[in-house]
Amino acid sequence: MGLCFSKAETKDDDSDHHVEFAAGKVHLITTKEAWDQKLEEANTSGKIVIANFSATWCGPCKVVAPFYSELSEKYESLMFLVVDVDELTDFSTSWDIKATPTFFFLKEGQQIDKLVGANKIELEKKITAVADSLPPNRI
Repeated sequence: MGLCFSKAETKDDDSDHHVEFAAGKVHLITTKEAWDQKLEEANTSGKIVIANFSATWCGPCKVVAPFYSELSEKYESLMFLVVDVDELTDFSTSWDIKATPTFFFLKEGQQIDKLVGANKIELEKKITAVADSLPPNRI
């Protein structure tokens, strides 16, 4: 299971780096206001949110990003978000992020599950479980 614990000494400043993290139906969150808006949208539509706290310099984050995007296409009843821990440092700290990637599963704004690390098998298992927990008309 891949984890990144500390920020790399050199940070690439490539503006294309978000493209790989926010492909498919993954929404890139760059402000606290955008986060609040997406959570409100999810609550209104009855969707469960999967929030991926990651970093552009994190190897395991880069490896799991395309898979996360694929899952976002497959499970349209869920809302997939990605938060760059370096862009939203204070916000990420408030979620007690100790390693990246960290995935939070939120229902009505409350944490119902969590996964730390780029474990694709476990991530898909957890996403399938939350999707299966939704009423049939939501899927």
